[in-house]
Amino acid sequence: MEFSVVQGDIAEQSADALVNAAGTSLRMGSGVAGALRRAGGTELDAGARERGPVDLGSAAVTDAYALDADVVVHAAAMPHYGDGRATAESIRSATRNALAAADDRGCESLVIPALGCGVAGFDLEDGARIVAEELRAFEPGSLEDVRFVAYSTDEYETIREVVDATRGDG
Repeated sequence: MEFSVVQGDIAEQSADALVNAAGTSLRMGSGVAGALRRAGGTELDAGARERGPVDLGSAAVTDAYALDADVVVHAAAMPHYGDGRATAESIRSATRNALAAADDRGCESLVIPALGCGVAGFDLEDGARIVAEELRAFEPGSLEDVRFVAYSTDEYETIREVVDATRGDG
């Protein structure tokens, strides 16, 4: 599946589905989850908590509330806060399950961050490579517009380089 790399705040993106970099508790604390919670409202956090805890690598779906999306897919790439870090397998599974959850709901557009990186402690280059591999391997039924979002300029440049290298462009 083809996808683009964009820079910006995931909470300001417009898509059918926004992917939250979640912990297994689904408590929306800091990082991507915090940005989505602040923009989506307290109902988003409450809705996520009602669906947790979930297994590592799985995904749960909530309404997007005040966000410019239909749903938020909470992809659990890391254990509950303070209980460990993301792993290559948890990032791979969480990415795959997030894509499937959105596609199964007929979503045509999706925005996904570098799951497991940042707060979860996984190396950005390695994590971006795993997410990019899963995006490429996914065979969508409905997803057409998939964006891999990076918040900062440095993060964007790293993800862009990794994606280009995995495409053979770099």
